[in-house]
Amino acid sequence: MSGKYQIAETNNFQKSLSKTGDKKLYPKIKHLVYPALCENPFYGQHIKKLKGKFDNIYRFRISSFRLFYTVDDDRKIVFIIEIVKRKDAY
Repeated sequence: MSGKYQIAETNNFQKSLSKTGDKKLYPKIKHLVYPALCENPFYGQHIKKLKGKFDNIYRFRISSFRLFYTVDDDRKIVFIIEIVKRKDAY
């Protein structure tokens, strides 16, 4: 993946991904979501910054799932925190 930012998956993300039970989800994330986040993790059609006490967290909408992440702009790293079904996300 070439881009301005690198992707770092947390252990929590790996656990939450396995809990989804959707085997087609990770290839979609890897080939569609990660390239978009590498280019610009702050802005996009499916990107939204959370508010309140979670104002340093962003979410990316992937059909009925929400991918949550933070950005270390100094080191140019996107930390993928968790993925959950929308009904359980908020």
